Amino acid sequence: MLKQITEILKFKLIDTKSIDFTVANILVLVFALIFTSIILKLIRKVVTRKLSTEDKNKFISVFQFAKYVIYVLVFIFILHSSGINMNVFITASAALFVGIGFALQTFFQDIISGILMILDQSLHVGDIIEVDGKVGQVKEIKLRTTRVVTRNDRVMIIPNHKFMIETLFNWTQNNSTNRENVTIGVAYGSDVNLVKQILINCAKSTEGVILPESIAVLFEDFADSSLNFAVYFHVDNGMNSPRIQSDIRFKIDQEFRKNNIQIPFPQRDVRIVTSKEN
Repeated sequence: MLKQITEILKFKLIDTKSIDFTVANILVLVFALIFTSIILKLIRKVVTRKLSTEDKNKFISVFQFAKYVIYVLVFIFILHSSGINMNVFITASAALFVGIGFALQTFFQDIISGILMILDQSLHVGDIIEVDGKVGQVKEIKLRTTRVVTRNDRVMIIPNHKFMIETLFNWTQNNSTNRENVTIGVAYGSDVNLVKQILINCAKSTEGVILPESIAVLFEDFADSSLNFAVYFHVDNGMNSPRIQSDIRFKIDQEFRKNNIQIPFPQRDVRIVTSKEN
């Protein structure tokens, strides 16, 4: 019985000058991969046991990439230890690997960018960002892509390398609130102090505006046809900024009508010069 088992294990599945692959080699390879899988799961469980949910998700993303690399290394090591000349495969597949390398260049850029983003914590789930003029909230950071939901409830799948080569505006990097503003122009001769008070009151009374003590009104410019003002305020969620700004504009228009404050439109004087014919 033992002799038969030995013969089965020594049975050559591939028998060439450079490759000698037996049933025993397959079993060793399978057991090595299973053992590696168990060790990796144990490491993941031990490391993530005391991590917060956000840190745990970051570690899992990086660990997922490292796990595949380890599997490949174990696979190559076991085959090489079994007496298989791996140089034959590498040499024969050199051209193929070059082609695959060019094809996967962007793919690996995304992965490396994802790892760097996770390690330097430049981006977090829940951050409100602006990319290519579009504002959205980060819902998920994966190793290759980041999922962002815009104000119109549309999902943007952004390759991670885009954050490395283009400018990213993170609205919530410094704090969880956003500072917004509403601009308005009033006619020359208007009571500027009254305008200031109306703007402050409209911002304070609008739902979604926080930190009322930080509301500020700036007299920004003497324009051609108007006196330009801006009211600055904070909101707790930048995703709701367009609605909050719209509500403030409605209130400003209503209060200006009550107080006879005019919002001017551009005016031009046109002079027609006629010449008398001699």
